[in-house]
Amino acid sequence: MKLLRQIDLMNIIDYEKVREKYRINIIKYKKRRRISLGPNITITFENRKTMKFQIQEMMRAERMVHDRQIKEELDIYNSLLPNKNGLSATLFIEVTKETQIHSVLNQFIGLTVGKNLYFQIGAQKIYAQFEEGREEADKISSVHYLQFDLDEKTMTDFLDDGIAVAITIDYNDYQYSEILSKTMRSSLIEDLTI
Repeated sequence: MKLLRQIDLMNIIDYEKVREKYRINIIKYKKRRRISLGPNITITFENRKTMKFQIQEMMRAERMVHDRQIKEELDIYNSLLPNKNGLSATLFIEVTKETQIHSVLNQFIGLTVGKNLYFQIGAQKIYAQFEEGREEADKISSVHYLQFDLDEKTMTDFLDDGIAVAITIDYNDYQYSEILSKTMRSSLIEDLTI
């Protein structure tokens, strides 16, 4: 996927003028790219459009106007874009009650190691590759960045609407699977065919 450049971004003054409408549109767009796996895991698939929004919001929040600051944000968020023939996502471990934060997060320690999250494309499994550094022996972050790399066969099957595609988490007692909706799959196919 083509990397974002500074020329693709609005300065914070211009962004402020269009932010409300832009934000509403992105929220609607991301809703088509979000899937829940059980009560605690939500996955949102990312691309240039979603990352551009994140950068614009960071620039706004941090009042970034200097090229160096903006380049740093571009470097961070560009690294989260999907690889060629791949998909990227943000995984959130969601906790609704503050008193349960530690107990819920602790049950996911070890999630980033091994083959615990994957796409099931027909009979094939494409395992998530977790960004390193978000888990330690005794704690885990609530936010994780994932990459799914498809080979030629799984890419062809993903594009074939006659073959079911599901995303599955199978970690200890936390086991959930969801078939991708037609709307979500269509949105992800756009990422794969750019």
